[in-house]
Amino acid sequence: MKRTMVFLSGILAGFCVGLGGLVFLSVENRIVGSALFTVGLFVICTFGFHLFTGKVCYVFQNDQDYALDLPVIWLGNLAGTGIAAGMGLLGRSAPALREKALTMCVVKMDDSLLSLFVLGILCNILIYIAVDGYRRNPHELGKYLSLFFGVMVFILSGTEHCVADMFYFWIAGVWGGRAVLCILAITLGNAAGGIVFATLHRVVMNAAK
Repeated sequence: MKRTMVFLSGILAGFCVGLGGLVFLSVENRIVGSALFTVGLFVICTFGFHLFTGKVCYVFQNDQDYALDLPVIWLGNLAGTGIAAGMGLLGRSAPALREKALTMCVVKMDDSLLSLFVLGILCNILIYIAVDGYRRNPHELGKYLSLFFGVMVFILSGTEHCVADMFYFWIAGVWGGRAVLCILAITLGNAAGGIVFATLHRVVMNAAK
């Protein structure tokens, strides 16, 4: 029952990321789009949904059961982004959304797996900064600024977020062997970046006490 709820929460988180992706694809200005994309992480953090890229950062700070939840969350995120993409493709903006997403996905699939892995590392360092800033910042404004800056910078700097990319692959309709390899490389990069940065942060914080 617990894992079912984790999976459902993962679906909701993936759906929220999909909403952010929809608005990003719907506006021409990348700065505006990256700012509005933050709606996804804002809802996830506020409602306590399970997002793989946020949860994986804390795997070494929790027990084995927490670690076993991560694949369930990842699959839930995959399903949630698929639902959001499917709904987006039923609307009148579907052709424009698909065309823009396809352009983005071609760039990703033409990239090397090493590049995607490194860009995944950089992305989840920014996601950790956003999520942990939201958790720890004592000021309400600071909590939300951490989300906005973390998300905007990861998008504008061209880094790779596995859940956001799941959504773009769904919208573009390009799932296949190469797409799966790309998502797995990005996922591993996200995990490595989030875990290492969070662990080093924790070591430095404990040493400063």
